Amino acid sequence: MMSHTPHELHDEFPDAAEHIHALKTQDKRFAALAERYHVLNREIHRIDSGIEAASEDRTEELKKERLSLLDAVQLALKADEVSK
Repeated sequence: MMSHTPHELHDEFPDAAEHIHALKTQDKRFAALAERYHVLNREIHRIDSGIEAASEDRTEELKKERLSLLDAVQLALKADEVSK
């Protein structure tokens, strides 16, 4: 059984899980953004779990990118809400 990976989009935005799913199926740019976030988050989880090695600088860089992607996801969710 696979362990839970923290910081998944549905964890970060629990009230928007359906909205995120809908955008991933309807908006190619949002889908790419969500996929990049997913891949990056998995990499960070592997590093934090000791499965993959990375320098502190590299880990910090990845975590900053993840935060930037979260901001972009949040903006996309808000923009989509406004357009409805």
